[in-house]
Amino acid sequence: MLVLIRVQLFGREKLSLLLMFSPWCVFSTKKFIFAPLMAIEKITIEQFLQLRGRYPVLDVRSPGEYNHAHIPGAYSLPLFTDEERKVVGTIYKQVNKEAAIKKGLEYFGPKMVNMIDIAEKIMEEYNISTEPKEKAVIVHCWRGGMRSAGVAWLLGLYGFKVYTIVGGYKYFRRWCIAQFEKEYSFKVIGGYTGSGKTAILNELKQRGSKIIDLEAIARHKGSAFGNLQRGTQPTQEMFENILALELACVEKDITWIEDESQRIGDVNIPAPLHKSIQNCPLYFLEIPFEKRLQYIIDGYGKFEKEALAEAIIRIKKRLGGLETKTALAFLEEDDLHNCFGILLKYYDKQYLKCLRQKDEQFKPVKKIVCEDTDAIVNTRAMQKEQAFTEIKVN
Repeated sequence: MLVLIRVQLFGREKLSLLLMFSPWCVFSTKKFIFAPLMAIEKITIEQFLQLRGRYPVLDVRSPGEYNHAHIPGAYSLPLFTDEERKVVGTIYKQVNKEAAIKKGLEYFGPKMVNMIDIAEKIMEEYNISTEPKEKAVIVHCWRGGMRSAGVAWLLGLYGFKVYTIVGGYKYFRRWCIAQFEKEYSFKVIGGYTGSGKTAILNELKQRGSKIIDLEAIARHKGSAFGNLQRGTQPTQEMFENILALELACVEKDITWIEDESQRIGDVNIPAPLHKSIQNCPLYFLEIPFEKRLQYIIDGYGKFEKEALAEAIIRIKKRLGGLETKTALAFLEEDDLHNCFGILLKYYDKQYLKCLRQKDEQFKPVKKIVCEDTDAIVNTRAMQKEQAFTEIKVN
């Protein structure tokens, strides 16, 4: 099968590019040049996970699809714009497959050289910090169809070793969802707001323990002030993609995780995973109210009044009209102690309610009395309690 496409090469006169679906490609410039087609290998999701850190992953879906959610670490190399994808899809449904392919080739042809240039730049960037320096890429689209096949063919012609994912992003999503159904060996860090649970997670990581930082993945700390300086949260789908890959890294290991409500800002922990966390041992840090209040003041007192006021107003319905008004008045007077004190009492009451439910329905709660919010001291105390508990069990 032969397809003749006209392309523009960086301001030079248009050249005819004769594309032949065979082991050879032919470029018509002043003379014919023949180049061998590199092998294109199809891989399963399991094989992809083994190769993922070795080669760059090229997502050839449209920018809109990629921005909504993608395989973490993948580069966007769209075959079609969002509008072009819509046009091709409409032709496929309303006319036929052949007409859609012709329209797709019409869009694809002028982009070929630029796509190769982008792929080379990605490869150069990726090879700076990875070994071995091999000219290989992993390509995928939504379901391993014509878009990934077309780009894989182009890069193969140019000399790349190309892997394509069977089932594409669709199969990756299936794999992600399956990770949330598994059982994990979690040790859960609990404690009222202001206990420094995230600092303890980081300390545990420094000591070589496996952790899952749900708040870091969600880009939100869970409370009214949770999104301050955290940037835009990922979509629910993107949150799940990142979380699934982290879970795969700790599947059989003891892993520390923070006790969270199912909702973290605008994203939700998948229900099966959240239930699994609830059934794991909880190490509850019992820290005095005033120490936790000072911890919160130190952490959030630096933010502008306007941002803090907006955060308080967001929970007005739950906090209550009178308490909200009082908290805002204290904030206006720069009285952070009383302002944050109102919020902390509210969160303590909510957490205590959840804690009682857990104590009655799910997991054993191991309380650890701490004098302060010192992450190093409290990490030692928690690990000591963990070791003692395991000795008793054995």
